[in-house]
Amino acid sequence: MRRRLAPAALLLPLALLLSACGGNSAADTGSGTDGKGSVTLNVGDQKGGSEAVLRAAGELDNLTYKIKWSTFTSGPPLLEAVNAKAVDVGGVGNTPPVFAAGANSKISVVAAWHGTSKGEAILVPKDSSLKKPEELKGKSIAVAQGSSAHYQLIASLKEAGLKLSDVQVKYLQPADALAAFTSSKVDAWAVWDPYTSQVLQGGQGRILADGDGAVNGLNFQVAAPTALADKEKAAAVKDYLDRLRRAQDWVYDHPQEWAEVWAKDTGLPYEVALASVKRTHASRVPVAVDQPLIDSEQQIADTFTSLKLIPNKVDFADFVDTRFNGDLPPSTTAPRVYKES
Repeated sequence: MRRRLAPAALLLPLALLLSACGGNSAADTGSGTDGKGSVTLNVGDQKGGSEAVLRAAGELDNLTYKIKWSTFTSGPPLLEAVNAKAVDVGGVGNTPPVFAAGANSKISVVAAWHGTSKGEAILVPKDSSLKKPEELKGKSIAVAQGSSAHYQLIASLKEAGLKLSDVQVKYLQPADALAAFTSSKVDAWAVWDPYTSQVLQGGQGRILADGDGAVNGLNFQVAAPTALADKEKAAAVKDYLDRLRRAQDWVYDHPQEWAEVWAKDTGLPYEVALASVKRTHASRVPVAVDQPLIDSEQQIADTFTSLKLIPNKVDFADFVDTRFNGDLPPSTTAPRVYKES
C-alpha cells in the first residue's frame, strides 16, 4: 500500500543521511567488517551510505583487511574526524571539503564520482505563484548554511541574474526548513535528494530550478594524509575505492534492489528512495581527481570566500591526492542516464 508522506515525521530519519548539511554530530562507532590480515581501515560513513551499498553489491567479501565503520550524520564532522586521524577515509559531497580546506584541515580528496545535480533543487509549494527563478527577488528561501544546496542556490540565482543579497536567506537545517516550507513561512527551499524526492512524491511542492548545469555534481572520498603515508593502509584505501567504484556500477544495473536496501537502512519510504536513486544515485560515474575537478572546487571555495563564509583564500590543489586515479575517465565525463528497465 502506498503511504502519503507525513512532512516532519518522515524527515527525521533523513537527517541522518547526507553529507551536505553541517552540524556537530558525533559518530556511532559500533560496527565492523571482518577481513584477513592485521590492517584495520577506519572508514567514515553515513546511514545508508558506503557500508550499505558495498554490502548490497557483494563487495565486502574476501577483504584482506578489516574495516571499522564510524557513522556520521553529515560531512563536516566526518572531515573533522579525518583531520583528527580518527578516520582514515570517508565519503562526502562537493562542499564540505571546501570548508575543511578553509580551516586548513589535514585532508586529501582521493576519489570522485560525477553525477547529475537534478536532485539539488530550489523547491516552491505546489500552489506557489512563482514560475521562474527570476521571480525569487525579494523572496524568502530556506537553505542549510555551507551545504551543497547553499552553493546551488547561489549558482541558480546567478543564472537568473540575481545575487544572494537579492533574496531573504533563512539558514535552516532540513527538519526546520521542511516545517517552514510546509507552513508557508518561507517562499522556497534549496535542498538536495532525497529531500527533493520526498517533497515531490508527497505532492508538497515542485521544482523551480535545479542544479543541473549550475553545479558540478561531484561526490568525494576523502582520506587522512597520515593513512596515505602508511604503505599498508594506502593499499587498503586503494582496494576500498575499487570496491566502491564497482558498487556504483551495481547501483546503475540494480536501482530497484538498491532502493529497497536504502529504504530499509534509512527508514525512507520505498517510493522516495527509488525516485532519488533514479534521479541522483544511478547517474554517478567514477572519475579521476584531475585539474578540471580542482578548478571546479576552487570556484566553490572562491565563492564562499567572497561571501566571507570562508575566512581565508583556499588553494584546493593542496588538498587532493591523485595517486588512485588509474585509468579513470576525466571528471568532466557525462553522468549516466538512468533507463527504465
